[in-house]
Amino acid sequence: MKRERFLELVRQALDSLPAAFRARMENIAVVVEERPPADLRRTEDEEGLLMGVFDGVPTTEKSVWDSAGGPDRVLLFQRNIEEFARQAAVDEGRPVEEIIREEVRLTVLHEIGHYFGMDEEQLEDV
Repeated sequence: MKRERFLELVRQALDSLPAAFRARMENIAVVVEERPPADLRRTEDEEGLLMGVFDGVPTTEKSVWDSAGGPDRVLLFQRNIEEFARQAAVDEGRPVEEIIREEVRLTVLHEIGHYFGMDEEQLEDV
């Protein structure tokens, strides 16, 4: 998928967040990278591909000193999401772009959840 189209799906996912949550998001950047850097790549014994990650301090743990640094970041890994979607499309018989759209939305919601201080258990049903 071309980068521009992928970025549009990310924008749509962000726009779909409830206004109350969008209004509380401060000093956060959503960044699309091709793949995770080497230090974030999962090993063979870990489950699945890494689709995204929250890099920052959750709002529930921030102090006044935390705002002095750069923005918190949500990193999305385009090639991993696409790879997952291609396999899921074969398995499920659905269009790849439909699955990419869903996975982008789920990944954005998941990582924004971490920004708001939710842990993996709390995000399980998201």
